[in-house]
Amino acid sequence: MLAEWLDQGLEGRPPSRAEGGVAGGRFRLVAPGVLELVPDAPSAEARACVLSAGIHGNETAPMELLGEVLARLEAGLLCLGAPLLVILGNPEAIRRGERYVATNLNRLFCRDLEEAGDEPDRARALMAEVDAFYARHPGRERLHYDLHTAIRDSRFPRFVVEPFAATPTPPEQWRWLAAAGIQAVLHQHRHSWTFSHYARHYHGAAAFTLELGRARPFGHNDLTPLAPMARLLEALVEGRAPAEGDPGAMTFFRAEHELLRHSEAFRLCFPDATPNFSEFPPGTRLAEDAVAGETRVGATPLSVVFPNAEVEIGARAALLVVPSPPPA
Repeated sequence: MLAEWLDQGLEGRPPSRAEGGVAGGRFRLVAPGVLELVPDAPSAEARACVLSAGIHGNETAPMELLGEVLARLEAGLLCLGAPLLVILGNPEAIRRGERYVATNLNRLFCRDLEEAGDEPDRARALMAEVDAFYARHPGRERLHYDLHTAIRDSRFPRFVVEPFAATPTPPEQWRWLAAAGIQAVLHQHRHSWTFSHYARHYHGAAAFTLELGRARPFGHNDLTPLAPMARLLEALVEGRAPAEGDPGAMTFFRAEHELLRHSEAFRLCFPDATPNFSEFPPGTRLAEDAVAGETRVGATPLSVVFPNAEVEIGARAALLVVPSPPPA
C-alpha cells in the first residue's frame, strides 16, 4: 500500500485505502501527496521526522529512494518506531516531469505569503501539514530532510544546504550526514524561504536541503551511491540512532553572496555545464545584467553553486560561496 501510495501520487490516481497497518504502527493519507505514519510505541530517542521529496518535479532519485524505504517498511523488514510525515511536494510538476508548473515552489515557504496560484496554494497546504504534524508530537526533537537532486554536475555530488538560523545545528547531525555519504555542507547566510528553512525557522527543527546527485528521469537513477543515505532514513523510520561518521571528512562552505537576476537581459559569463562548487579567481566576470550591471569576483576567490540563468526575474541565479571551517 505504501509503495502504491507513491505510484498513485505520481500518476494522479486516488488511493485504494486511506489508512492501514504496518509493522510497529499505522499509516494514514492525510492529504494529496502527504502520508503520516504513527508508531504504536515510539522509541525514547525517536524524532518527529518530516521526509519530503519532489518539491521540484523533475528530481526523481529522492522519490525512488523514499519509495524503497517505504517498501521495506511495508514488507516488514523495518519496524516503525518514530512519527513520520512523508511528503510528495509538487505532484503536478512530478507528473509533467518538470521542475515546476508556474513558479518555483521552493521559494514560497513563508507564513505571510500573498501570492496566488497552484504552487503558492500548495506551499500553504504543506506549511499547514507540517505545523499540524509537529503540534501532534510535542516534546519530541524535530527533524526535516528535504530531498533533492541538482540540475547539474558537482564537485561534490552529494551535499547539503543548512538553512539560516540563529541557533546551531545539533552536532550529531554532522556525524549522521558524514556516515550517510554527504560530501559537502553549505551554510546559508540569510533567510531563503525554502521548505527546509520553514521547518528550522518556524519550528526549531534540525533541517537540511539534501542534494543527492543529479536530476534524471524516472528509471535512469543509480541509487547505489545513496545506500548510506537509505540506511540513515531507515534508522529514522525505526526511531534508532543512525550510524555516525567523521564530520571532518566533509568539506564546509558558507554563502557569501546571492547573485540575482534583475532583468530579461541577463546572462552568466561561464559555460552552462560548469559544475557546482567550481571556483573562480579574483577579477573573474561572473554575470551581466541590464539593470544590475556586471558582477565580478572581488579579492577573495568564490565558488558558484546552483547557477541557473533561466530563473524568474528577481530570483536567485546563483549562490557564491567560500570555504568555511567545520563546526566545533
